[in-house]
Amino acid sequence: QLQLVESGGGLVQPGGSLRLSCAASGFTLGYYVIAWFRQAPGKEREGVSCISSSASSTNYADSVKGRFTISRDNAKNTVYLQMNNLKPEDTAVYYCAAVRSSWCPQRYSGMDYWGKGTLVTVSS
Repeated sequence: QLQLVESGGGLVQPGGSLRLSCAASGFTLGYYVIAWFRQAPGKEREGVSCISSSASSTNYADSVKGRFTISRDNAKNTVYLQMNNLKPEDTAVYYCAAVRSSWCPQRYSGMDYWGKGTLVTVSS
């Protein structure tokens, strides 16, 4: 059974850091593009970051550029999202998603597999 499981969310103060993990089971992550999305209460889901299957290409939403870093360890079947200098507006449920492809699709569309999400709360 193909499955993605996010972890690493929690409560953090503004300016703090968290590292989210997305662990895959049931398939070889190295053949898949992985994207992180987030959805804040009352808002639409938005794409945050994406990494190509080989990790040679990454991209970020303007709102997180310079603060978030996506990476992957295909040997561990895991993708990470390092989030630094967190702001209250980063509060959301964060999801990872996968599609079998080499390169990130436009607007991170067409994801086939989704995790259930992990909650990130940035508050003092």
